[in-house]
Amino acid sequence: MFCNQCEQAAKGEGCTKIGVCGKQPDVADLQDLLIYVLQGLSQIAVEGRKVGVTDPDVNLFVCEGTFSTLTNVNFDNERFVALINRGVKLRESLKIRVAQAGGNVDFPGSPAEFTPADTLAGLVKQGEAVELNKHPDENPDILSLKQTLLYGLKGLAAYADHAKILGREDEAVYAFIQEALAAMLRTDRTVDEWVGMVLKCGEVNLRAMELLDDGNTSSYGHPVPTHVPLGAKKGKAILVSGHDLKDLEEVLKQSAGKGINVYTHGEMLPCHGYPELKKYPHFHGHYGTAWQNQAKEFAQFPGPIVMTTNCIQKPKDSYFGNIYTRGLVGWPGVTHIKDQDYSVVINKALEMDGFSADTDKGSVMVGFARNTVMSVADKIIAAVKNKDLRHFFLVAGCDGAKPCRNYYTEFVEKVPADCVVLTLACGKFRFFDKDLGDIGGIPRLLDIGQCNDAYSAIQIAVALSKAFDCGVNDLPLSFVLSWYEQKAVVILLTLFYLGIQDIRLGPSLPAFITPNVLDVLVKNFAIKPISTPEQDLATILGEPVAA
Repeated sequence: MFCNQCEQAAKGEGCTKIGVCGKQPDVADLQDLLIYVLQGLSQIAVEGRKVGVTDPDVNLFVCEGTFSTLTNVNFDNERFVALINRGVKLRESLKIRVAQAGGNVDFPGSPAEFTPADTLAGLVKQGEAVELNKHPDENPDILSLKQTLLYGLKGLAAYADHAKILGREDEAVYAFIQEALAAMLRTDRTVDEWVGMVLKCGEVNLRAMELLDDGNTSSYGHPVPTHVPLGAKKGKAILVSGHDLKDLEEVLKQSAGKGINVYTHGEMLPCHGYPELKKYPHFHGHYGTAWQNQAKEFAQFPGPIVMTTNCIQKPKDSYFGNIYTRGLVGWPGVTHIKDQDYSVVINKALEMDGFSADTDKGSVMVGFARNTVMSVADKIIAAVKNKDLRHFFLVAGCDGAKPCRNYYTEFVEKVPADCVVLTLACGKFRFFDKDLGDIGGIPRLLDIGQCNDAYSAIQIAVALSKAFDCGVNDLPLSFVLSWYEQKAVVILLTLFYLGIQDIRLGPSLPAFITPNVLDVLVKNFAIKPISTPEQDLATILGEPVAA
């Protein structure tokens, strides 16, 4: 195996024996083989568009298949075997239609002609042969850009899939994913052309996030400021983790009136701010964090746990029996929910003990998406002009296990009292319960939402730039980002597409970025690694470093 797609890549280079995330070599090889199959399917799909042939099933499958290989989504060999075989079946069916329309379907020696082995061992061996690091390109910078593109596509596919669940699609998004997957097979493009393709991925992702934002807000209303209890309520309980609001809604609907309280975990915390979800009286509060204590928290939760999208950590065998997955998510030994029928989860909750007593662990505030923030734009503008509010920091991104991620906690704690911290995604669980007070009634810690809500953060920045009649890079706004997996990669590509400068990224730089590619990013976007909270704050604010 070889996998360098996440921030925890072994030795900062890549995992070659077993994934730091827990991914086994055979799973990694099957994921590589699935990507290869998707490239072949995409070759035919691209040719099909040239002669007016498209297939909704192919569009969705390419998207879902790519998403399934994102970090910690699926570790189930059998699920990947099924996906590989379905991809080949869809490819052969599409070939017939494209050929009949006069399109080219002849790609000798390519994945468009690939025949899968009929055994698991055979498929794993085939996967070993098509690992991305074995690509024939001799130019390491082109290989680096291809890897960056692939990992960006995985994040883009995730956002497109989230949007599709809520009925929001754009043919252009599917077309680009297929175009890019097929293009990665080419060896005749220059470094500059690959840089252009990588930035295009960021552009298309902006559209995908717009679709997702529209799906969320049209279905559930725009988030409003909401206090979310962190303690528990006596009684039966279900915990919902992941990202998809539709799954949470279904759990709430199907468990209504059954004496069960529903709690969120991880990236589901911002769901408490949506009016159409807040209306359920048994939607109680938030339980746990996103990473640091997840295994312990899951093991101690006295009810079933629903995982709706990629999990931060691989579940432990000791509580597999209490975990249920939905959609693309899968691990051997975990019960998979089909057709969003959560009756088995509800029955499990009724069987289990639930919480024995009420507990009060305080609360946190959510619901500061773009509509809420811009509703007080006049106060923000006045505070900046009166020099009561000096600077905004967007401290956002993924959480992870490395001790150096304490940087983000310390950074927020050290942000001066005349500055505001905007945050989103699971990285905020390093500091989400900090009481930073307010500036003239404006909370100093504003939770914009999930990583899925990055579009909202971008719209806040754009709206503020218009209000101050300046470019986004001229605002008193700094980006301090943490990354772990491929959604963060594609969000970063979107920020590059938008021309955002001076981003600080950590806790380490991606293993798949070569020095030459990094030099391009530094020269064009002034991206830089995090250093220390004291040094970075001093540099951003133009102050001497604190002793």
